[in-house]
Amino acid sequence: MEINQIESFLDYYGKIRKRTHRVIRCIPEEKLEWRYHPKKFSLGDLIRHIAAIERNTYAEVVLGNPSNYQGCGTELASGLVDSISYLDRLHMESVAIFERLSPEDLQKKVISPSGHPITCWKWLRALVEHEIHHRSQMYLILGMLDIITPPIFGLTSEELMV
Repeated sequence: MEINQIESFLDYYGKIRKRTHRVIRCIPEEKLEWRYHPKKFSLGDLIRHIAAIERNTYAEVVLGNPSNYQGCGTELASGLVDSISYLDRLHMESVAIFERLSPEDLQKKVISPSGHPITCWKWLRALVEHEIHHRSQMYLILGMLDIITPPIFGLTSEELMV
C-alpha cells in the first residue's frame, strides 16, 4: 500500500484504531496489568506502548526529531480508563501532526530511530503494522485468560466454515 494522500491514510488508520478499541473494551480492569511472564508486556503496557510509540517515536520522526520513547509503564497512566484516555490523547496529538503532511512530505525521507532513511509514507505504513502486531498480542493474552474477543471483520473462523 502506497500512501499518496494523508487524508486517505488517516481514514484507514482511524478504522485500524477502532478495531484496536474493540479489543481493548474486552479487557477486565482486574486483568489490565496481568503478565504471562515477568518480562513481557501486560495488556495495560500494550495500550500505553501503542500510544507512546505512535506519538513519541512515529510522530517525532515525521517532525524530523529523534524518538522520545520513554517506555510504557503505569507511571504514564494507571487503570483502564486512564490508559484508554492516554491512548486517545496521544493519538489526537499524532493525528494533528500527520494531517499537516503534504503529498510531497509523504515522499521525503525521514530518519528512523536506528538511523536509516525511510520514505515518510513507508514510515506511516510501519506505524499501522506496529499497532496491528500489538493488537494481535492483546487477542492472544485475552484468549489465554479465557476472555471472549470480537472477530476482526464480523465473523469468526468457525462461522465461516461451510
